[in-house]
Amino acid sequence: MTSHSFLTIQAPTEGVYKEKGSRFMAFAFPVNSEAEIKGHLQTLRKKHFDARHQGYAYVLGADQERFRAFDDGEPNHSTGDPILGQIRSRKLTNVLVVVVRYFGGTKLGVSGLIQAYRAAASEALSRAVIVEKEVMVNLHLSFSFDATPVIMKLIKDFELRLLSQEFGDDTRMVLGVPLKSKELIGARLELLRATGSRLSWDFVLGNS
Repeated sequence: MTSHSFLTIQAPTEGVYKEKGSRFMAFAFPVNSEAEIKGHLQTLRKKHFDARHQGYAYVLGADQERFRAFDDGEPNHSTGDPILGQIRSRKLTNVLVVVVRYFGGTKLGVSGLIQAYRAAASEALSRAVIVEKEVMVNLHLSFSFDATPVIMKLIKDFELRLLSQEFGDDTRMVLGVPLKSKELIGARLELLRATGSRLSWDFVLGNS
């Protein structure tokens, strides 16, 4: 893993842990935004409406700079923090883990809860395929018609992803660019502008 890449999970996974009649069902999801996280939480709330608690934790961003741990009514730090610890121990980001608890009638105590939520989260994440992904930035590009052949060659040479395109007096594109290629692509664009083509661009951090 480099500063231009990060580790996440390839696809959703599930795990189950049982303790003294209580059942802890863990769900791990790859996510790119808080909107995605909200959607998964709402879906699980509807599906498991009769569960006692649904604690969760998530980490977002290539630098793992955005995160949250939520106990959902369990004792403070007994639920979200153990789940978050399992995500961090694997050095993962762009991951949400939710643990749904069905109460079995016997209280587990704080230490028991910490162990149960940690074990459930670990079970789900241990089933996941961990993948390394490149950090991406979005290139917002506007150019005159005469620059089209060079821009098309740039897209092909760097295998850039076309995210959107608009036609008018100037063509506007948004392209997905690997962070590691940002400086080289910027230099190529500077050379193109030096030939007299009408051209403007900006790099914006995309979904990591």
